[in-house]
Amino acid sequence: MSTVTSADGTTIAYETTGSGPAVVIVATTAADRHDLDGLATALASRFTVHNYDRRGRGESGDTQPYAPEREIEDLAALLDAIGEPALLVGGSAGCVLALDAATALGERVSGLFLYEPSFVIDDSRPPVPADYVETVERLVAEDRRDEAVEYFMTRAVGVPAEYLEPMKADPSWARMVGYAHTLAYDGRIVAGTQGGHPLPADRWKVDAPVRVVAGENSPPFFHEGAKALVALLANAEYRVLPGHDHSAPWMAPDAVAALV
Repeated sequence: MSTVTSADGTTIAYETTGSGPAVVIVATTAADRHDLDGLATALASRFTVHNYDRRGRGESGDTQPYAPEREIEDLAALLDAIGEPALLVGGSAGCVLALDAATALGERVSGLFLYEPSFVIDDSRPPVPADYVETVERLVAEDRRDEAVEYFMTRAVGVPAEYLEPMKADPSWARMVGYAHTLAYDGRIVAGTQGGHPLPADRWKVDAPVRVVAGENSPPFFHEGAKALVALLANAEYRVLPGHDHSAPWMAPDAVAALV
């Protein structure tokens, strides 16, 4: 493990494996760098993979007050340490952070690979509640972290309530509860993209190549969001991963790595 220091003094931890062009994996909601170890391993045969703990997770710090801009500064510090432009690989909510970072950091980002950005741009599924961030922050402040994860799963992800009890038996649930405070962080990052309205036309300006992928078996809203994003960007393409769904980065890392 290595560390860098972000602009506000926060320590950001990361691991480096493989050899080749630089890749940075941007973790998704309530996850640390180990969440996508399988994808990092699959990519390491072709790339130098930098897998980092976003602030508030794993072995990275969590200087307050939080603001999404701090996470872009974290990536800037990591890119400075890498010493060359890097391809950002993100999934779900991590895609939005990657887009914001690429817009802010320009040529320091060599490209984006985005798997199923969590956009809700029409009425194909219920929008995320407008008070989502405030509700999560209140539940965490009241030490109701398990309920915060339940709220995220049912109201943001859209998991039916009857599925929650089996999910709680998996070790991943306890890890999410441990990172429940970061649910609001990602909620702030994705603000304006999950309300059932068109994507903001002026938020992202990315000249580097962008590949936006959705799984063949995923709900239609992932595909519609991916297509809408591609239409906004200068050098982007939409691809479908045959036979897979939103779980592909975890369950089929080799298939995702092949598209990277």
